[in-house]
Amino acid sequence: MADKKNNKNRRNNNKDYDDDYKVRKVRKKACPLCSDKNLVLDYKNPEQLRKFVNERGKILPRRTTGACAKHQRDITTAVNRCRHIAMLPYSQD
Repeated sequence: MADKKNNKNRRNNNKDYDDDYKVRKVRKKACPLCSDKNLVLDYKNPEQLRKFVNERGKILPRRTTGACAKHQRDITTAVNRCRHIAMLPYSQD
């Protein structure tokens, strides 16, 4: 008897309820380094790299920055080099 009650409360997998839910299409962000050819990453410029690091000192993911895979790897390398020479902190408390 308990199984019948649980089956009633479960959602139907037939996708008949799609009209009830609004589907939001999110446009991908354009890579800031691909779109601006004059912008070059430099590990000696911490002000430029702060755009790609959050307030805790963590490197932001691609979905947040909008960078392509190639440039996200370059961002990571530049931030790590900048941290190594103590121009950016590893973390902030």
